[in-house]
Amino acid sequence: MLAYTLFNLLVSGLQVLAARVQVTWDVGYLNISRDGISTWQAIGANGKLPIPPIYVTQGDVLELTAINNLDKPLSVHAHGLFQRNSSYYDGAGMVTECGIPPKSQFTYVIETRDQSGTYWVHAHYGTEAIDGLRAALVIRDLDPKLLDEYDEDVLLTLEDWGQGPLESMVDMLKTTPLVNLIPNHPTVLINGINANLSQPIRFTPGRRYRLRVVSMSFTYWFKVRLPGHTMQVIEADGIYSQPSAVDGLDMCPGQRYSVIITAHDSLKFNHALNVTFYSDFIPQTPGFNPLYHQVPIVYHDNAPIKTFTAIEDHEVKWADELAMEPRDKQMLLEPVDQHIVVNVKVLNREMGMSIHAYGHYAYASVPVPPLYTALTTGNMALSPSVYAPQLNAIILKHNHIVELELRNSFAPIMHTYHSHGHAFQVVETGPVNSNSSIPVKRFTGLYPMRRDTITLAAGQYVRVRIKADNPGVWYQHCHQEQHNLSGMAFTFIEAPDVMQRTLRIPQEMLEFCRILGHPTQGNSAGHFGSDMTGIDPPLAINGTANSITGT
Repeated sequence: MLAYTLFNLLVSGLQVLAARVQVTWDVGYLNISRDGISTWQAIGANGKLPIPPIYVTQGDVLELTAINNLDKPLSVHAHGLFQRNSSYYDGAGMVTECGIPPKSQFTYVIETRDQSGTYWVHAHYGTEAIDGLRAALVIRDLDPKLLDEYDEDVLLTLEDWGQGPLESMVDMLKTTPLVNLIPNHPTVLINGINANLSQPIRFTPGRRYRLRVVSMSFTYWFKVRLPGHTMQVIEADGIYSQPSAVDGLDMCPGQRYSVIITAHDSLKFNHALNVTFYSDFIPQTPGFNPLYHQVPIVYHDNAPIKTFTAIEDHEVKWADELAMEPRDKQMLLEPVDQHIVVNVKVLNREMGMSIHAYGHYAYASVPVPPLYTALTTGNMALSPSVYAPQLNAIILKHNHIVELELRNSFAPIMHTYHSHGHAFQVVETGPVNSNSSIPVKRFTGLYPMRRDTITLAAGQYVRVRIKADNPGVWYQHCHQEQHNLSGMAFTFIEAPDVMQRTLRIPQEMLEFCRILGHPTQGNSAGHFGSDMTGIDPPLAINGTANSITGT
């Protein structure tokens, strides 16, 4: 008891003495081979890849200065951070900012007062993230009860790494059938290096390890298992959960988990952490999809690795957000004020190419970032008419309870959904077709789990809820980068009347827009009213229309 009292006093002191942690990324090109297979011009920070993880303590203010030495604009997004009262720091290029011009720099201010856990930071303009600009972000906890649950903290980052810049891969896809591109598909990096060279994780008998697993992927899914050990899940996407025992993690691009693993008491055997890299939108091909890797778990340098009989995926108890409960016991948000249905749509093109969209139109950037439109059009900001159709803008009223149903009706493949500005309650999944044998699954406890990134399986829907209590413009998108870039996104215009009173764009950001030739006020075209002259017409994709009910 005395130890906890002293710890609580220490924590109180740390909260008072919260630091301003300054990190600088001098962003530029570098020719590098990260996987030992191909060398190409990637994007790194301070002349390095991988970029070192960022560590702060809850309550700190992270000041991340990005110096743009690229030949194109740059923006940086802290994935999973809510940016309350500072939507303009969210880093979504041409959504909340125009970007940092070449030869310029900007400091993003990231508050951690209300969040802790496992996150990551990545570029959010064009292909800059998938081409290298990404790093883990750990916000250390202050809660002594949580800290008492484990003895050591271990970070495990998982990345897909292409055989060239994404733009070159897209150009190749325009002239090459998809199946012929198998050898050019990504390889795996674990903790920033070729997965075949994974460095061992050392276990000491009886110690409890918090393993933070970050999927810094933009294309593939990862499955993570440690046979012979039980994983106790305690966190998903920065939301702490009641401990739940699982056999493994099945992670889509952008997701994070923390699990506690208790080391065995014996030094007799070493073990292997199995990492499977897979996708369902690329044909299964031996040696390419799936890929199998192992991270050595070393108890003793001279001990043999213990082997286990392989089991089928359906026999594995995977972490499941519908079976988890948040520690803060947030009740199901109700009653629902607004029900939104968003349909995945696909436009197939030549050579296996396709355009995927969340809605009737493929998302596309417009001259004025929608945050600036929401802040400068007065009462008209509450009307969809000032936002170009290709923004797929959905206006949310302040503090309304919103239920969002994402329906993967037309795409024969999995997708992801990542929400900026919110962690959503995961309420239900099920088949789009009522005649399907796929079961309907609803959260099983009293309190639905929350997270900010989730898999949307083929032929299924996901139903989530949020409270619109974070005024700003928030990008909602698939985290498979090819799909995001082709238009699989929509925007929440959240409480524009409130943000007009509470948000002020930094003058430096407005000047960046001027340098890059973008207006900073008016509708999406920079005009007033609904005149969209000067904007290309949206690319319409046939299929079931989205629907919004409620006010």
